[in-house]
Amino acid sequence: MEQKLPLPPFTHETALQKVQMAEDAWNSRDPERVCLAYTIDTEWRNRTDFINGREEVKAFLTRKWEKELDYKLKKELWTFAGNRIAVRFEYEWRNATGQWHRSYGNELWEFDENGLMQKRFASINDLQIEEKDRYL
Repeated sequence: MEQKLPLPPFTHETALQKVQMAEDAWNSRDPERVCLAYTIDTEWRNRTDFINGREEVKAFLTRKWEKELDYKLKKELWTFAGNRIAVRFEYEWRNATGQWHRSYGNELWEFDENGLMQKRFASINDLQIEEKDRYL
């Protein structure tokens, strides 16, 4: 059986660790690596996309990082309880024409008993920025 330490219920320390692990994985921009943190039947809402299952996550992330170039993410623990964690995040990326963006949002995560994320709900807003205004 797959496990992704740390396991719930989370303490402040283990919630921080889980958030940092997610940030590190997403910054790798490797869909194969990232999708292993999720259950086989994970459920996502990402903006207006509804994604079901690890294979759909992998396909979604592949498309995402093909268009969001030079992606760099920062996550921050907002709160936690039991098997749930809430984070705020921001990331910067540029599109194929060179226009930079900063995307902000919040995520709500729910984990199974093996530490795999079974639900991820993300609300995200995008802002065009100048390259000189980047800070990530």
